[in-house]
Amino acid sequence: MSSRHDRWAELTGGQAGEEYARRFARLAESGHDVHGEATFCDALLERASRVLDAGCGTGRIAVRLATLGHLCTGVDVDRSMLAVARRDAPAQEWLHGDLAHLDSLGLEPGFDLALAAGNVIPLLAPATEAVVVRQLAAVLRPGGLLVTGMGLDAEHLPLAEPTVTLTEFDHWCAQAGLTLRQRFATWAGDAYLPGGGYAVSVHSRATP
Repeated sequence: MSSRHDRWAELTGGQAGEEYARRFARLAESGHDVHGEATFCDALLERASRVLDAGCGTGRIAVRLATLGHLCTGVDVDRSMLAVARRDAPAQEWLHGDLAHLDSLGLEPGFDLALAAGNVIPLLAPATEAVVVRQLAAVLRPGGLLVTGMGLDAEHLPLAEPTVTLTEFDHWCAQAGLTLRQRFATWAGDAYLPGGGYAVSVHSRATP
């Protein structure tokens, strides 16, 4: 997420890490596939690609991508989430930081893919969304991918009403030099239909 004033912090108070981890553990134990985002991203990547998990939370996706052979860095502003990630995967790189100030973290550019899953974009601090998209685009190599998943209605968000439209999001991406390549309704690759409540989008950074 982006800062202590973001919508996620307002919802959780920055203390949701352990409960969030338990929730996904329960889903996995009950037979649910909790690796849809990682499987989706892995299919887009060459082996040993560099991945930035922006708003990584407890590290569920980054840890899975690492087991699939990728080099993953996780960034989040929620210390309770990062505490779980660092405990579960201490050898991976986990950075505490604000996505609106990603350039302050000293990341080496050239990532093959930046991921903002789990409603990261809709839960950012108001008026920082375009800045965050620019920051994410800036760390990608030419041809690198920005992959996002976001709810577009209250049914798919932990909020009373949506905060972002696809028109707005695509405009921010275009301003940041990103082009829409694919859009789906789920991480399983179901077709997105106009007016759908959830969108998984793949944008790419322009090549010289």
